[in-house]
Amino acid sequence: MPLVVQRVVDGPVKHRDPGGLVAMGALAVLLGLVEAVLIFIRRWTQSASAIGMETTLRRDLYAHLQRLPIAFHDRWQSGQLLSRATTDLSVIRRFLSFGLIFLVINLGTYITVVALLLHLYWPLGVLVAISAIPLFTISKRFTARYFAASRRLQDQLGDLATHIEESAQGIRVIRAFGRGRHMSGRFGAGARDLRDTGVAKALMLARTWSQFDLVPNVTLAVVLVVGALQVARGDLSLGALVAFVSLQVMLVWPIDALGWIIANAQEAMSAADRIYEVLDTSPSIVDQPGAVTVTTARGHLRFQGVSFAYDGEPVLRRIDLDVRPGETVAIVGATGSGKTTLVSLVPRLYDVSGGQITIDGLDVRDFTLDSLRRVVGMAFEEATLFSMSVRENLTLGRPDASDEEVDEALSIAQARFAYELPWGLDTRVGEQGLSLSGGQRQRLALARAVLGRPRVLVLDDPLSALDVHTEALVEDALRTVLAGTTALLVVHRPSTVALADRVALLQDGEIVAIGRHSELLAEVPAYRAVLSAAADEVLSH
Repeated sequence: MPLVVQRVVDGPVKHRDPGGLVAMGALAVLLGLVEAVLIFIRRWTQSASAIGMETTLRRDLYAHLQRLPIAFHDRWQSGQLLSRATTDLSVIRRFLSFGLIFLVINLGTYITVVALLLHLYWPLGVLVAISAIPLFTISKRFTARYFAASRRLQDQLGDLATHIEESAQGIRVIRAFGRGRHMSGRFGAGARDLRDTGVAKALMLARTWSQFDLVPNVTLAVVLVVGALQVARGDLSLGALVAFVSLQVMLVWPIDALGWIIANAQEAMSAADRIYEVLDTSPSIVDQPGAVTVTTARGHLRFQGVSFAYDGEPVLRRIDLDVRPGETVAIVGATGSGKTTLVSLVPRLYDVSGGQITIDGLDVRDFTLDSLRRVVGMAFEEATLFSMSVRENLTLGRPDASDEEVDEALSIAQARFAYELPWGLDTRVGEQGLSLSGGQRQRLALARAVLGRPRVLVLDDPLSALDVHTEALVEDALRTVLAGTTALLVVHRPSTVALADRVALLQDGEIVAIGRHSELLAEVPAYRAVLSAAADEVLSH
């Protein structure tokens, strides 16, 4: 367009040619229309591509999180993972859709314009080209400091997201202890730190942006003065000076935007760095080479010399246990003895550090994970429900379950209250199922575990939130299920021990006694002490 302006000034305007002016005006309109169409195509394609990349990255990140072991999730704050899957990916998408595109466009514009300036009048063109040196120096100094500030801000966002999530989930505890003001103070301190970092970033960017703005404007002032002198001397035509200045003005925005582009790139680099902290973590519990898919199993479960250490600390040592098909074994022990860890090894939520666990003589590590977790069903003490319908929660592991199977599972778990909810099984439970009582959540989780009729059933104290009457009803119904299922029960309540054929006493990570309940009660003082402490705890509640 500036070259068209040059032709207008040195042609129709200088020679007073109205016809030529109309022709050049039409050319300018045509160029404007072409530019408008190309800008539309560019913005549409770049936005669609960037959003597509963000979607792919988010899907890959979520899938990777699902593959990572429980030990990874034990160490990481959920808010940090949340901020990576939302804020950080949005930062990358913003750079891909705008920052990266404008970096290419502005670089191309700069090179093209400088080449045209050298062609129009090379002495001033060289001056404009040399002005890139201070720009490079400024950007180099700015880059390292802004990257560190961006990383600090994104980490603080993750910490704040964790605080909000924990406060939302623990709102009952906060209010019960009257600690709303205390938690608000902690949140306020985090928010102030985030604000201070954000303001420091903005100050850094503003200072650098003003420097970027200064260089082309000083250069433009020099060009105007020197160019005017050259026109007066006849070394440069007026149209060429107008075109030169117009072209140079086209460089003001690319240079001015350089600060924003660099800042955007640093934020995207920091975000990518945080995302790859997760993606570069290799899943440790995966299908072994040659793993087999097992559809049926007798359910003969054996622990052979099993040991397990968590972060280098031994939790289980020399565990030997043989659970015959159809047998129910209760795991009893004091708090912290390793009961939950022991049963979590069966579906490979953790992998053994030593020894092996077998089902029907086949090491559980030789099963494909999907088939192992179809053979092994599990219900946890802390019943987790998702923000979906009751039916979807129940059929999480068996999406093809029939209505009759769902009804049977609800009956076993004494959870038929689900039919009385406002929309029956289609009622959507709140986050974490907090719209239900603890006992209701636990019964639904138990129904979910027994729905698939797994050959091996692992129940981690699934009756702890039930009242005595409901517990008795559930235990009666469970006897029918357990009669044909190999089961491991983590037991805290003495009454639940009656469901087991045998009992294993776990003490300091080792099985110190195993036998029938009556035998252990008569012969093992440590067993009596554990049951007595558990009974006292139940009575205190």
